[in-house]
Amino acid sequence: MSHSSSKVIITCAVTGSAHVPSMSEHLPLTPGDIARQAIEAAEAGAAILHLHARNPEDGRPTPSPDVFRQFVPVIAAQTDAVINISTGGSTRMTLDERLAYARVARPEMCSLNMGSMNFSLHPVAAKMASWRFDWEKEYIEGMEDMIFRNTFRDIRNILAEFREYGTRFEFECYDVGHLYNLAYFIDIGLIEPPFFIQCVLGILGGIGPDPENLSMMRATADRLFGRENYRLSILGAGRHQMPLVTMGAIMGGNVRVGLEDSVYLSRGVKAKSNAEQVRKIRRILEELSFDIATPADARAILGLKGRDNVTF
Repeated sequence: MSHSSSKVIITCAVTGSAHVPSMSEHLPLTPGDIARQAIEAAEAGAAILHLHARNPEDGRPTPSPDVFRQFVPVIAAQTDAVINISTGGSTRMTLDERLAYARVARPEMCSLNMGSMNFSLHPVAAKMASWRFDWEKEYIEGMEDMIFRNTFRDIRNILAEFREYGTRFEFECYDVGHLYNLAYFIDIGLIEPPFFIQCVLGILGGIGPDPENLSMMRATADRLFGRENYRLSILGAGRHQMPLVTMGAIMGGNVRVGLEDSVYLSRGVKAKSNAEQVRKIRRILEELSFDIATPADARAILGLKGRDNVTF
């Protein structure tokens, strides 16, 4: 797999399950809002759309295939972007719940967290002056005593099942150990190149948002996999989003932005949409003389099966 191209894949994570509605009035909650913001993000330059679902009544994360069906086909009808369905869901969901819609849709791409971990935003609760919905405060504070579960058996079973569907993965690596977990599954033959590794920095419970840590993750991946066998993408949580993803692109990686990862556009300024973040990182990348990958480019770079082979 050649890395001679300077094209950078922009992924947009549209809503996620970690942020709650009270953190930003611009966080998309309803199927209509998720579809609209996803389509706008694709029009702004996102080649991949990373999607979660939310209960349209109160914004609570939901694994319901019925809710996914209210916006995924709309997005697929109006954009050629690669649709990436999360298998992460939230810490409150069972594995079967997290996989429910992906099993139906059999998309080109799913996300896959490469290990069990503490994943928490609980310190944010002390900074909130008020809550929009009754469920939010307990949800955020309760993360202090929650574990996101993806055991080796869980990961093995997901890889084996979705291999039959032809689905490829955004391998979310929140720490160096997750890269070694990925290497294990490569060694036993469940994953073949090209690998798409999402390096996640700045989540409490994972590796910190230090530039040195990004360099270490890149060097470790090079050593384990050989740079010719994988494509790196970078996710910087919160205020670290733009600096880290820019650094990652300069290091030869791809980028992920979106309101799932940060509700801000710049210091103290909330992003009014996912498209605003996409437009900002696109402008930065183009100023640095990078070309932005189209959905067709992303499919070719990552070896995806194509939109015609999904069941949205």
